[in-house]
Amino acid sequence: MNGDSCANEALLGYYKWHARIYDATRWCFLFGRDRIVRLAAAALGPRRAAPLRILEVGCGTGRNLSRLLTAFPAARVTGIDLCPSMLDRARRATAGHAARVRLLCAPYAPESFDPASADLILFSYSLTMFNPGFDAALDAARNHLAPNGILAVADFRRTRFPWFERWMGVNHVRMDDHLLPALGSRFAVLRRDTRAAYGGGWDYFCYLGQARSHER
Repeated sequence: MNGDSCANEALLGYYKWHARIYDATRWCFLFGRDRIVRLAAAALGPRRAAPLRILEVGCGTGRNLSRLLTAFPAARVTGIDLCPSMLDRARRATAGHAARVRLLCAPYAPESFDPASADLILFSYSLTMFNPGFDAALDAARNHLAPNGILAVADFRRTRFPWFERWMGVNHVRMDDHLLPALGSRFAVLRRDTRAAYGGGWDYFCYLGQARSHER
């Protein structure tokens, strides 16, 4: 079993038990999730009313999918996640929009979707859990984005407390400020800001970017 397979097995086990309490417990520390959807909608402007193709990678329980469906009323929204227990909840959360939603239970990979097949790709508190694999996920997203498509990311950035970084690592989260450099090397930034949580206990960020034109 390779490193990716080991990591995936660990996450499956983790979320088998956490799926039932995820939405009830994450509101108090996964900050910026609603904001990143609003920022993406604002960045797309009048296009938000068009039949866009939207992908959320690591869609979990479908909380963000529901907000995407509201913010983009004509869009077709795809959610991909590794964990069946989370997707069961996503299916219930989006049942009222079943005709516009597709849910896939699989790892996110270059072959998951066709090139240039998404107008908006969202990673919400998922990239810090791609360990290993965040570089490959960003390369895949760059390939899957359509011309003028937008990548949206909300996630942890860093903490000044080593003990908290270690604790988050136990929960499969990498928190050492590795994502913004990786994003900057692949995408042209449209918006990037960092905010402190709980008086500086940790920082989180919201990011919007587009694939660099010379890489198309």
